[in-house]
Amino acid sequence: MTRTIFITGGVVSSLGKGLASAALGALLQARGYSVRLCKLDPYLNVDPGTMSPFQHGEVYVTDDGAETDLDLGHYERFTGVAARGSDNTTTGKIYTHVLQKERRGDYLGATIQVIPHITNEIKDFIREKDGSADFVLCEIGGTVGDIESLPFLEAIRQFGNEVGDDRALFLHVTLLPYIPAAGELKTKPTQHSVKELMSAGIRPRILLCRADRDIAEEERRKIALFCNIDQNKVIPALDVKSIYEVPLTYHREGLDTQVLECFGIKGAREPDLSVWENIVRRVKAPEGDVRIAVVGKYTDLTDSYKSLNEALIHGGIANNVRVELEFIEAEIFEGEDPTPHLEGVHGILVPGGFGQRGAEGKIKAVRYAREHKIPYFGICFGMQMAVIEAARNLCGLAGANSTEFGDCKDPVIGIMTEWVKGNRVEQRAENTDKGGTMRLGAYPAALKKGSRVAEIYGSPSISERHRHRYEVDIRYKDRLEEEGLLFSGLSPDGNLPEIVEIPAHPWFVGVQFHPELKSKPFDPHPLFVSFIEAAVKQGRLV
Repeated sequence: MTRTIFITGGVVSSLGKGLASAALGALLQARGYSVRLCKLDPYLNVDPGTMSPFQHGEVYVTDDGAETDLDLGHYERFTGVAARGSDNTTTGKIYTHVLQKERRGDYLGATIQVIPHITNEIKDFIREKDGSADFVLCEIGGTVGDIESLPFLEAIRQFGNEVGDDRALFLHVTLLPYIPAAGELKTKPTQHSVKELMSAGIRPRILLCRADRDIAEEERRKIALFCNIDQNKVIPALDVKSIYEVPLTYHREGLDTQVLECFGIKGAREPDLSVWENIVRRVKAPEGDVRIAVVGKYTDLTDSYKSLNEALIHGGIANNVRVELEFIEAEIFEGEDPTPHLEGVHGILVPGGFGQRGAEGKIKAVRYAREHKIPYFGICFGMQMAVIEAARNLCGLAGANSTEFGDCKDPVIGIMTEWVKGNRVEQRAENTDKGGTMRLGAYPAALKKGSRVAEIYGSPSISERHRHRYEVDIRYKDRLEEEGLLFSGLSPDGNLPEIVEIPAHPWFVGVQFHPELKSKPFDPHPLFVSFIEAAVKQGRLV
């Protein structure tokens, strides 16, 4: 029997509902239960694929090619359960499905309304998970009180009534702000948030209270009294230095115990949290430090590189070092020498991105890494910039560039019009909708025997997740390889370059895919492990 836990948030946004969901999923797993996590997002976009990273943060891509909310990355990193496109939906997607059904006549001439048609579609999304795991954790995006969230709240209220308390649980994440002038944490915002949720017909049975300091027993008692809840189920969720401490702290506060009690589950085994204890130990007491320069274009919002940041930390955990990230806006290099910014770093990484802004600065960063023998990792756009740099400065093709930026003499990067996925040929064109011009999801690649990446992966073939429109033009392969840039990974048909490297360099790898999407603290991606290992060696040389 599948039990569903709904996680809502109140008072303010960015309280960490996604992390709370992921950590609770990890705790239930540690007790021997299977879990599946999903998210309902209230925005009208069909998916976050065309949203600016400054507004939404990174777009997380699943194996099946869905562009989803970044919280699905947290779910995967904490539980190891591969996310699917069906684990994330939005108001835009829900309304699109309903309107498509209406146009087909599926509703037999009925007047289409939020209740029951929209709420039924939301419930169908939730019911689809039934039977897929012992526990389904469903996060509701947004903040209680937002008009956009109302259909989702109504749908989960109906769902809870239909399945009963033994199969549905409402967990509410709130904030207890500290007022310095008063010298105390204030419980009133939490009281009002719960009141707002109850006005929607939902009574939370567990409160997860975010705070930056200890929550006194008297304050927990007050919250329990005013929010009509058992005091044991008012769970402190205090700030921690590392997100990987969250499962341990939530267990100490009894979150997983109270969840099982709400469902009437007795005799559950104690969780084995040794994996998380080891991870936290390495995060808190590393043997050294490395500095990695991330030269990007969304550096003002680190959520734009959420999975990347975590994957680098995972590489540090594997090497027992602390990874210090130095975010550098690529545009800076377009008007000045990168040396003052990059000398002394132990590794340089150019991440994915779109558009011409900052491209020339990233090319300068690539050149600096190549010429100064600093470990370089180019991801997606970062690989393309590495190819352009090599074409210009090694092959003498001064006009080498990407067609993404306009016409150029040597288009070493351009849009491929078709490629093979599985047993079918997929096609795209310049005038296709933005959401449809991507090569998205997991694709295989064959690795060149004896190459650095073949050694890193320990396998002749791999599967990695993609999200990009432009490709390296295979026609330039021979010319570039003559100058030392090895094409060490290709699509199985040999038409699409997936990985380039410089064998004569201490560590220089560019990949067309996004390896960060598959990295986990307990199973770090081998490319990040190797990159940080090279950075550690570089640190000994500096």
